[in-house]
Amino acid sequence: MNIYDASVPVFVHFLGSLSKILKKAEDHCAAKKIDPAVLLSQRLYPDMYPVLRQVQIASDSAKGACARLAGVDVPSFPDEEKTFPELQARIQKTIDFVTSIPREKFAGAEEREIHIKAGPRELHFNGVSLLETWSQPNFYFHLTTAYAIFRHNGVELGKPDFLAG
Repeated sequence: MNIYDASVPVFVHFLGSLSKILKKAEDHCAAKKIDPAVLLSQRLYPDMYPVLRQVQIASDSAKGACARLAGVDVPSFPDEEKTFPELQARIQKTIDFVTSIPREKFAGAEEREIHIKAGPRELHFNGVSLLETWSQPNFYFHLTTAYAIFRHNGVELGKPDFLAG
């Protein structure tokens, strides 16, 4: 398994999908005369995060995974986005970060010991398990939830929008 190829290009591809989904949602707001802030505050259920937070967490999942796999510091992006353009900028910033990490930094990542603090718990992984059982599932969960919120609210999306990149 080449962990670079299983992480960076995959995250970049699906961040591209998320960017296009956001553009369709923004165009939907303009066409239907919907306040974008209203759509971005939607959630599937009251105890779930709204779209804004879903996008932020997807970004955090991608940059966190790539940084940890490469053994570099995870950059902190403040969660201040409130608009479609701000979310697009965050996605681009995430893509710029993950693609800036040299492939060589991922050497040995498959077996690198990685520890993550998640609330009161400390989670322990090697690089493969971090990617396959934590980072990518978390990333896809939040990407899918953002997609589902938009779809539920009438944005014309289909599976090709999710997969296209």
